[in-house]
Amino acid sequence: MNHTRPGITSDVRAAFDSCLARADEEGAVALTGRLLEDGVRAEDILLGLVTPAQREVGARWASGEWTVAQEHAATHVSERSVAAAATPDAGSAGSAGDVLVTCSDGEWHTLPARILAEVLRLRGFHVRFLGGHVPAAHLASDLHQNGPDVVALSCTLPMRLPLAHRLVQVCRPAEVPVIAGGSGFGPDGTWAYTLGADLYAPDAPSADTLLRRRWPPPLSGASSIDAGSTEAYAHLARHRAVLLRHLVRGLHDRFPDMRDPALHQYEATAETLGQLLDSLAAGVFVDDPRVFIDYLSFAVAFLAARSTDPARLPAALEILAAPLSDLPSVARHLAAGHTWLEAHPAGPSAEHQPPNGRP
Repeated sequence: MNHTRPGITSDVRAAFDSCLARADEEGAVALTGRLLEDGVRAEDILLGLVTPAQREVGARWASGEWTVAQEHAATHVSERSVAAAATPDAGSAGSAGDVLVTCSDGEWHTLPARILAEVLRLRGFHVRFLGGHVPAAHLASDLHQNGPDVVALSCTLPMRLPLAHRLVQVCRPAEVPVIAGGSGFGPDGTWAYTLGADLYAPDAPSADTLLRRRWPPPLSGASSIDAGSTEAYAHLARHRAVLLRHLVRGLHDRFPDMRDPALHQYEATAETLGQLLDSLAAGVFVDDPRVFIDYLSFAVAFLAARSTDPARLPAALEILAAPLSDLPSVARHLAAGHTWLEAHPAGPSAEHQPPNGRP
């Protein structure tokens, strides 16, 4: 998507970035207000200013330039700017149709979904936004009570795909079509269709185009998750705590410095282990090793940026191989990950974009 939008000059972008870096909430909101007063469209602020700036926030966190605290503070400032841009009288009456925007269970990165909700509202849809971490039972209840025409489902992390699948399946008995969005659904929305979503849109304008092409969208999606993948995933999910303890013990034996929580390396490595297991499980669930490889690519860069030896990742895969050897599909994904790590001993290329560890 082209981020060059009327009124969003390089000076404006620099001023907004400065507000994010300083966690200057008042400054960012004031800047947003001045842009609106100058006639800049709210949509242009959302898509041409906040969205690319927040993407840079995520990159700064992933590279180790910013701490988690700095990233969270900047994200809060972005959220306040979105609220300031989405003024009550900025949109139309909402005659285009009813859209429920939600994030999957386990998904706390709500800003992309919030921006989608506001853009669709500005373009004439009646929109309700449920926020992050919505359990399947809660979505089912909302569908029954409010009956939206479409559910827009956001997922930024591929490791959350099994939880996103539950929400897609909840929509089926209610005969509500699902349009999926977010980097968590993979290249060109590949995994959205695997889960049974009816449509995939890479950004808000594309979502608007797809929804208007035929309203309401037809129920055309069908899940391709098979019983074998579900069974293997269930095994990994059921034994996650045991596998994590086994993995930590094995790594402590091989890398004694990991036992010292005072070391920065301890925190950096520990943060990746649970996500590594979740990414493995998600890849097995959709039967695509790219999910796991995508996470390994991110993890190598994440650890290297924090002066932690990425050699711990191949060791982690070796440690997991023994207790999971009786699950052929899991073993295949571990082998694919090991092959990728052997081919990329120095980590991903400079052009590689991390898989949105933060929005």
